[in-house]
Amino acid sequence: MQPRSEQAAERILLVCAVLSSLITAAILVFMLIMGLPLLAGGRIFTLAISAWEPGRELFGIYPMLLGTLAVAPLALIIALPVSLGTAALIGVAQPRGAVLFVRRFVQLMTGIPTVVYGFVGVFLLVPLIRGMAGRGTGMCVLTAALLLALLVAPTMILFFGEAFQSVPRAYLLAVDAIGADRWQKFCHVILPNAWRGVLGGIVMATGRAFGDTMIALMVAGNAARVPQSVYDPVRTLTSHIALIKAADYNSLEFKSIFACGLALYLVASVLVVLIRRIGRHEAAR
Repeated sequence: MQPRSEQAAERILLVCAVLSSLITAAILVFMLIMGLPLLAGGRIFTLAISAWEPGRELFGIYPMLLGTLAVAPLALIIALPVSLGTAALIGVAQPRGAVLFVRRFVQLMTGIPTVVYGFVGVFLLVPLIRGMAGRGTGMCVLTAALLLALLVAPTMILFFGEAFQSVPRAYLLAVDAIGADRWQKFCHVILPNAWRGVLGGIVMATGRAFGDTMIALMVAGNAARVPQSVYDPVRTLTSHIALIKAADYNSLEFKSIFACGLALYLVASVLVVLIRRIGRHEAAR
């Protein structure tokens, strides 16, 4: 029989999980209710495929949708190998004197406000990218993706590190007994047995990459147009919501932010479900 303290802890965690689910569902219901005029009239589909040209009474979110799909996945692609390498350095290589420093530094990075990343990016990263591109202002897809990768990497590193440490010690001792080196141990024992934690880190980073507002608002350029290269300025769905929320409440321009919210919800949900399915497929093999 479980001690009362464990039963109480389980009940508290269950209540927290239920509340989180209800809050998430309530947010979705709120967006559906506010966006009901768009859904009822079928205009939400028009908004999803139309350009943003307020002068021509076109309030489509298509450029912002593509801008988000350009910035966030690129940031994840950049951050994933860096995060895996850093977590492996901390949990596997364990160089003397560096482990504690790197871990504390990563933990510090998770607490830095997003606006600080954006502020530093404006003065350091933007001029560098402008020089590389040889054109434009330097506020573009690549700048936002690099800065966003720096933002989400600490989250993945901490998740990956915890996952690596959860691998049973007996497995590590067994692979040591047959003479495997550290990287063979990492590739063939630690990583295959820590994939659930790695997957959790990727899911958390995905949500943060798609949901961040400040970095995209400060360094992406805020141009409501379809990007043709990584050096083009873009506007993401989140930055569009921040810029348009002060518009006339009854205007289609204002209601477009609810289309953005629903699009973000849908994209994030599809990505999370896809990652989970990949994880289940790997577990079944």
